[in-house]
Amino acid sequence: MTTSIEATEPSSATSSPSTDTRWIALVVLSLAQLMVILDSTIVNIALPTAQQALGFSNDDRQWIVTGYALAFGSLLPLGGRLGDLFGRKRLFTIGVIGFGLASALGGAATGFGLLLIARIAQGVFAAMLAPAALSLVSVTFANSNKERGRAFGVFGAVSGAGGALGLLLGGVLTQTVSWRWCLYVNVAIAIVAIIGAILWLRDGERPERVPLDLAGTLTIVAGLVGLVYGLGNAASAGWSDPWTISSLIAGAVLIVAFVLIERRVVHPLMPLGVLLDRNRGTAYLAVGITGIGSFAVFLFLTYYLVDTLHFTPIQSGIAFLPMVAMLIVGAVISGAALMPQFGPRPIVPIGCGLGAVGLALLTGIGAHSTYAGSVLPALLALGLGLGLVFGPAQNAATSGVAAHEVGVASAMVNTAQQIGGSIGTAVFSSLAASLITSYLSTHGPSAVVAATLSSDHLVFWVAAGTFVASGILAALLFRTGPLAVNPDAPAITH
Repeated sequence: MTTSIEATEPSSATSSPSTDTRWIALVVLSLAQLMVILDSTIVNIALPTAQQALGFSNDDRQWIVTGYALAFGSLLPLGGRLGDLFGRKRLFTIGVIGFGLASALGGAATGFGLLLIARIAQGVFAAMLAPAALSLVSVTFANSNKERGRAFGVFGAVSGAGGALGLLLGGVLTQTVSWRWCLYVNVAIAIVAIIGAILWLRDGERPERVPLDLAGTLTIVAGLVGLVYGLGNAASAGWSDPWTISSLIAGAVLIVAFVLIERRVVHPLMPLGVLLDRNRGTAYLAVGITGIGSFAVFLFLTYYLVDTLHFTPIQSGIAFLPMVAMLIVGAVISGAALMPQFGPRPIVPIGCGLGAVGLALLTGIGAHSTYAGSVLPALLALGLGLGLVFGPAQNAATSGVAAHEVGVASAMVNTAQQIGGSIGTAVFSSLAASLITSYLSTHGPSAVVAATLSSDHLVFWVAAGTFVASGILAALLFRTGPLAVNPDAPAITH
């Protein structure tokens, strides 16, 4: 059960040479987080080349993306709880090693089957390391609001920028070396992260081990599988497809059953108090809803750059770098200067507003627009906005949580982001396809460019609306003032 804790700065939080290595630990954790986030986009860039090299169909290609999403999204709550029960550093290390080995297997794949197995394995191990990394950041910087804000500013910048960096790295590796290096690159990152984990990561006090909530685990895993699969199938087969409908209904029913189970068991997988706290619940909503909207940028703007402005994959990746730079600026400023003073309530809505402005600017792109005139201003506003959202939301999602519940609280951040991305994939793909079909039936098959631009404009308007909705919810629901820190939390010494 969580308790309300005053937002005080303990005197024990003064720095010393032994505690300075916490910042090295943060680099290690951020590196592992970058590996997971990169993989969400870097492989997508490599897929067309991999498909040609290995000779699998378009239907099979969809499973390379869906297989990873299913394993990652559905196992996150379990991964977070296992970290709480068996040690976060242990789960983090297992996750990094497993993710690296799975990436090596995928890079060496000789056919579709082996590549699919590797992607599913990546998702399984990502579900271990992602919540473990976030919870280790939380417990390592548990005592000081100021240091915690800085740490989550860095971690949030990595989380937000990873997708765009994946586009750049994927384009460079695919175009200059081989699509296989989009997977092999994870091996190099994993080796550095493992060495760093051995040298600098420290776990907090491990709580008393309690029985795993088996009924809750099976129910939420099956429910999330149904939800993620249904959304993925909707993106490719449509919302009226029987598999889409049945999967979404089954997923929703199982998630409701999970909530009912968690209300009754002695040692729940997901203590409902973690979710029902105003700040944490609002943070999960903000991450999920902005995840829906930001997906439109990474997918549809990339299509526009390649198909309309005729950018190469490398040029497309470079085009996103200004957004990454502004995202880092926003995350660092919000974490180091704004969060300790004001808390998330004013910061996250401002970030959502800037994101909405950036997406609204993208509704003006046309067949003869230029990158500097039409795309760059939008990316600068969007990047700054995302920087003001990710770090503060991740900080709020794990603040004031009992030590034995940090893992599940962290897992919910990743789950919200994963589900948000899946919803964005399904909704925006469906919207775009429907509008293009309708436009071509009215204007004739020669109007492909105009039809595509119209669909892009609609997608960006809807995405802007999601940012507005997220900002309004954040302004209404977040508590006023700095986040609570736990002055009695045991310090993680290094």
